[in-house]
Amino acid sequence: MALLNMLNISAGYGGPPLLEGVNLQIERGERVCLLGRNGAGKTTLMKLVTGELPAELGTIDRQKGSCFARLEQQVPVGVSGTVFDEVAAGLGKQGELLSEFHHVSHQLAADSNPDLLARLERVQHELEAAGGWEIHHRTERIITEMDLDADAVFKFLSAGLKRRVLLAKSLVRNPDLLLLDEPTNHLDIEAISWLEDYLTRYSGTLLFVTHDRMFLRKLATRIVEIDLGQVISWSCDYETYLKRKEVNLEAEAKQQAEFDKKLNQEEAWLRRGIKARRVRNEGRVRRLKEMREQRRQRKDRDGTAGMILQDAQRTGRLVINAKNITYTYDKQPLIKDFSTLVLRGDKIGIIGPNGCGKTTLLQILLGELTPGEGEIRHGTKLQVAYFDQLHAQLDENKTAQDNVSDGHDMLTINGRKRHIIGYMEDFLFTRDQARGLVSELSGGERNRLLLARLFSKPSNVLVLDEPTNDLDLETLELLENLLVDYQGTILLVSHDRDFLNNVVTSTLVFEDNGSVKEYAGGYDDWLVQKKDANPAVQREVPKKKEKTPPRKIQTAAGLTYKEQGELEELTERIEILEARQKELHNLMADPQFFQKEGCEIAEATSELRKIEEELNLALDRWTELEERNE
Repeated sequence: MALLNMLNISAGYGGPPLLEGVNLQIERGERVCLLGRNGAGKTTLMKLVTGELPAELGTIDRQKGSCFARLEQQVPVGVSGTVFDEVAAGLGKQGELLSEFHHVSHQLAADSNPDLLARLERVQHELEAAGGWEIHHRTERIITEMDLDADAVFKFLSAGLKRRVLLAKSLVRNPDLLLLDEPTNHLDIEAISWLEDYLTRYSGTLLFVTHDRMFLRKLATRIVEIDLGQVISWSCDYETYLKRKEVNLEAEAKQQAEFDKKLNQEEAWLRRGIKARRVRNEGRVRRLKEMREQRRQRKDRDGTAGMILQDAQRTGRLVINAKNITYTYDKQPLIKDFSTLVLRGDKIGIIGPNGCGKTTLLQILLGELTPGEGEIRHGTKLQVAYFDQLHAQLDENKTAQDNVSDGHDMLTINGRKRHIIGYMEDFLFTRDQARGLVSELSGGERNRLLLARLFSKPSNVLVLDEPTNDLDLETLELLENLLVDYQGTILLVSHDRDFLNNVVTSTLVFEDNGSVKEYAGGYDDWLVQKKDANPAVQREVPKKKEKTPPRKIQTAAGLTYKEQGELEELTERIEILEARQKELHNLMADPQFFQKEGCEIAEATSELRKIEEELNLALDRWTELEERNE
């Protein structure tokens, strides 16, 4: 018998069914990944599986005696007590006895109070009656396996350790089916790798939701997709699913186009005034009515997000030059003696453990924080757009559209006027969502809203602090493609390894004691370089992908006094040349320009060619000097 069998399930929240006529079967030992757009019903399906939500129609059969446990997407707030308390809470009443026994034992070790001894004997007796010794050993074993401190206070742990505790809380029940809802959200790369390795060795059955494509590839043995309220099972890995899905969508689009063409032909036939009451036409009219009903009941797919980035005028060649930056917080060095050179067009990833100072580094590079030591120099014409992972730029008490347009009905996008509702629809917001309060939006919808706000303004420097959390895979891949094509400069904090591989050209990595080192390429490239630098590292390195050639990394050869002066002169000269180049481009873009005298046209064209030649030579020399400049 299957571990789970769902037959003809329908469910919603009082409105139209979110899931309709769903059939799903899960066998022991499977690792099933559940895919679907934000709001498609993934969490709803999980709640149906565990029994937290009743089905409106249909039946759900769970194997007799089986246990299901779900790791929720959000880390609970206001949890008091220790790691042991939180893990034991997964056992219900037995867990309460276990926690009491654990704490009284610790107290007795410090104070042999007769009242404590009597209390311990009482709890011990109750535990024995409930068969609690086996679960006591299981709880301690799982805490040890998870490399957790049983006596640590839960509320003071990092986000990654909290997720690990909650996973232990789910596992302590020894579930037959473990359900994980976005388990990698807000985890750093080290924590994600640990979870990935643990679940790869886990012998139980998994049903999980994730937007992390590398996590998905390594774990899933089957893909289950929620699409238009239906559940479709794909018995294959993720890469095969993508290929099969594309073929299916093309076939579906072709079939629907043929159906719509036939329907239009029949509607035209009826409008031509043929006497439909004649016997020989009654069948055709009846079929037309059936086709109309089929078309009415057909669920059209939601549109694809139409995000567009607005480019501002180009920055100068130099964007940011950081020299010997040191920043200390609470007497601990977050960043120590860090230098980097950011040039126009660079796409730089920033990775490191949670709490190491990645957001602080962004704020220092942008000039929002002053370093304790060192200096930051910015280039010219910078227009910065900042994506904040904490959504601090969103006003909970305003509508979604007012957060984007500051209360205006119209926006100017790449020189064209757009109504705010139409613009919001490009980011997959319905009219009701656009006019609703931000407080009513899910995490994924808030991320999309922040992207809509961000992209509504021109920029030539994009700063993105964890932009991928809670985004569905389709929106994530669209954002990825936009950033790859973006002509400006990008600073990107992310724990999404695939996203880093596909977008960035170099990576800043937080290492020990405030050291930040720069590596060419993305996440996989960093692993290769780290392994080459330390042969003892045996971590498996994923296959490399083709990508944009990485930029040169700054060296530390140093400059002579004369070269320092040359560098300063070059910087000023380049800015003057770029300004004149822009003036000539604008002049020649005017349709009236080529109606001028031939000598004027020739003179301007010649000047532009000379400027471009001089500019290229100056930039090459400037880059050479800057890369040697400490």
